[in-house]
Amino acid sequence: MKNLRQRTALLLEGNGEYRQIGHIIDIFLITLIMVNVIAIVLESVVTLAHHYKQAFLILEIGSVSIFAVEYLLRFWSCVDRVEYKSLECSDFKRRLKYLISPLAIIDLLAILPTLLMMFITFDLRFLRVFRLLRIFKLTRYSRAMQLLLQSFREESGSLIAAFFIMAVVLILASCGIYLIEHDVQPDKFGSIPAAMWWAMATLTTVGYGDVVPVTPLGRIFGGVITLLSMGMVAIPTGLLASSFSEQLRKRRVLFCDAVHECLHDGKLDDDQLEHLEHLRCKLGLSKQEANKAIKSQLSARTKNLYCRHCGERQD
Repeated sequence: MKNLRQRTALLLEGNGEYRQIGHIIDIFLITLIMVNVIAIVLESVVTLAHHYKQAFLILEIGSVSIFAVEYLLRFWSCVDRVEYKSLECSDFKRRLKYLISPLAIIDLLAILPTLLMMFITFDLRFLRVFRLLRIFKLTRYSRAMQLLLQSFREESGSLIAAFFIMAVVLILASCGIYLIEHDVQPDKFGSIPAAMWWAMATLTTVGYGDVVPVTPLGRIFGGVITLLSMGMVAIPTGLLASSFSEQLRKRRVLFCDAVHECLHDGKLDDDQLEHLEHLRCKLGLSKQEANKAIKSQLSARTKNLYCRHCGERQD
């Protein structure tokens, strides 16, 4: 049973000898998720929902069954994954730790709305919309999404500070436009909360045109807020862009370090190539990037082996 659990963990993670099969399973699940998202969107059209009700139902039941089996298998085999196997605790605590992980929660949300609709009788039409949360399951299979989430985690403090500054500017802009325009347009700027709609639209875009200042001072103030908003929006965008780039750089450096370590004897055997290929897939690097890193490390090692002046091999 333990060997079966270990093989299941390797299969679901696409590691070792199960890499090819795991890759096929990932493609199948990604396709199934996309089909589900398209079906949920189309099901919101009343005529299509009535005409293809049976097809939508079969797709939903089949998809939820597959997602539920995947969820249970991951829950069962998680104790043999590297990140949980290294924990010095019981299998129960390892599984509990897995259950509260972000990816496990996303997997649960993918099946929970349908299960609730099946077992609870009152109107739960709003849960149909929550089935779209299945699209977040792509995070498990998309290296780009994982990079983005890692960027969010590492820059969480800076992002919170940036959004705090934006919140302060939002309140100040709302108070300012309220003081300037509330006597002229009491229906649109009659209170600070009502003025926040204009401030939010102006800070995030150039406004929607439904609520605009009409006094000269209000228009000047609005222009200043519009110019200020360019810098406000650029702060979190710049943080995420730089962090995303840094994550890519770290992954390339990590792969280069692994290649350098494998080249201690001057060549790569089959086991080392297999290890580097697994690491490449895990880090989400392309084959071109991996080959470039390997050639670069081989070239650097060759230069260190021979004297650049006389060309003789150094011991």
